[in-house]
Amino acid sequence: MIQYFQDFFHRHGTALSIFLLVTVGFWIFLMIVLPQAFMLDFSFRFNLPPAKVGGPEDVYTLSNYKFMVYGSAGNPDSFNVIDVTVFFRTILAAIFVTVFDLALCYPIAFYLAQVAHGGWARLMVLSLIVPFWVNEILRAFAFRIMFGSNGVINSFLITVGIVDEPIDLIGANIALYAGLGYAFILLMIFPLYNAIESLDKNQIEAARDLGSPWWRIHWRVVMPFAKPGITSGCTMVFMLSAGALAAPQILGGPSSLWFTQIIYQWFNTGGNWPRGSAYAIILLVSCIVLVLLMMRLFKVRLGEIGR
Repeated sequence: MIQYFQDFFHRHGTALSIFLLVTVGFWIFLMIVLPQAFMLDFSFRFNLPPAKVGGPEDVYTLSNYKFMVYGSAGNPDSFNVIDVTVFFRTILAAIFVTVFDLALCYPIAFYLAQVAHGGWARLMVLSLIVPFWVNEILRAFAFRIMFGSNGVINSFLITVGIVDEPIDLIGANIALYAGLGYAFILLMIFPLYNAIESLDKNQIEAARDLGSPWWRIHWRVVMPFAKPGITSGCTMVFMLSAGALAAPQILGGPSSLWFTQIIYQWFNTGGNWPRGSAYAIILLVSCIVLVLLMMRLFKVRLGEIGR
């Protein structure tokens, strides 16, 4: 760690290094650490009216976390089926979106890094970036129109004779998964691109000369080398998918309640900030633990992701 800071100061100079460290540290503390600390404190409080805040009733409690499991009854005989089911469904859906994005973006990233050159590569990158100049909410509504009963996809399927009547793509959550997958596609492509681009092409050529098929080249040469990029992209897509709110509200069907929507309801409709904070902390900690377990399983260190 000391050597890292010495190299950092040597590369950027003393004045610029101090400025960068102070500004980044201030930003992290003010925008990340402090809000999360306040939310953590809120999660252990009772939902009291403003007049009673700071009084004798304003003490720490675990009731908000117990409510997640036991519901309003607050005893082991009562189980909060809805919230627990929605929580695990959200985590599984976020994993599915992450795997979907990885399978979709890996070939694109490999082509950009190892095959495309010159103007064609720049055009592909521009084609990926420009659509994201459109606001996230507008993109979500565009997906809802596309996947609706009278949308482009259903109209095409009926026109070519694949189906006789519209498919409920929104109720089946297909629109939701497609919208989430598209929303975070750049966060998967560019970490993969950065990792694969630094791979020596001679390693691929050597494997090909030795008779290795294309799938084995990717499995034994490219993917192990790109593992930090894969981990970085999967982490960002998973965390943002699990914490998404706009897309599930716009693209989700009647039975596709997202855990963040429950958190939103507690904060706004229910007016219970301590319980909403507890639910948010549960989601945050669960996602972090799951990411760390996956990193340990695939033997990826945190420092490798930051390179």
